[in-house]
Amino acid sequence: MRKWSSILAVVALVGVLAGCGQKDTLADVQKKGTLVLGTSADYPPYEFHKSINGKDEIVGFDIEIAKEVAKDLGVKLEIKDMKFDGLLASLKSGNVDIVMAGMTPDEERKKSVDFTKIYYTAEQGIVVRAEDADKFKTMEDLKGLKIGAQKGAVQEKIATEQIPNAQVKPLGKISDLMLELKNKKVDALVVELPVANSYVAKNKDLALSPAKPKDDVGGSAIAANKGNAELIDKMNATIDRLEKDKTIDKLVTEAIELVE
Repeated sequence: MRKWSSILAVVALVGVLAGCGQKDTLADVQKKGTLVLGTSADYPPYEFHKSINGKDEIVGFDIEIAKEVAKDLGVKLEIKDMKFDGLLASLKSGNVDIVMAGMTPDEERKKSVDFTKIYYTAEQGIVVRAEDADKFKTMEDLKGLKIGAQKGAVQEKIATEQIPNAQVKPLGKISDLMLELKNKKVDALVVELPVANSYVAKNKDLALSPAKPKDDVGGSAIAANKGNAELIDKMNATIDRLEKDKTIDKLVTEAIELVE
């Protein structure tokens, strides 16, 4: 009997631990008055650091959409900046309430978290050094080369699956990947097109290759812990509103202008 009681205690403890980080329901968020957003602010025009009136701020169209979500929920928005590959772990632990970081709701991620509807879809691009622009014109031209991609992002999968024999180097931050490319530590980068265009516009030594990855990744959505259907529904309602009045298009344009 004592042994059975111990087993029950262990099972109960496991249940409690498994439930940690799963309590960020709509009611919880509204009660505390704050929606905590997890993001990786090195991904212009989605989210990035910008000096505004001498103050470092995190801006971008993901941030503006998150502000609209918070407004519709009647709460304040708090932003936590971290590496992309740590975002879902932070969500699961309860450190953040939602994640927005140009994140694609692929099947693997859906096993551990839930997503809203797609709020933005972008194509993928290949960034190379300007001096190599004429050398790398197709995906086949990149065969066997050193390719950088954001760790844990769909671009890492694209590099692995679509470039034959690629030596993929994943890093957590896009800014670090750009430095690796500039310093000739990698030959090319797989980057989402709006982000690629933003960096190329600011760096004359970089260029966008004509090479085109197959684009079947499905766009970006907001992630929340499983069991938060009501919160997901509320966020979907915000996305619907922003899509209907073309606000998302406006926010993307404004974010790109901020990058430049």
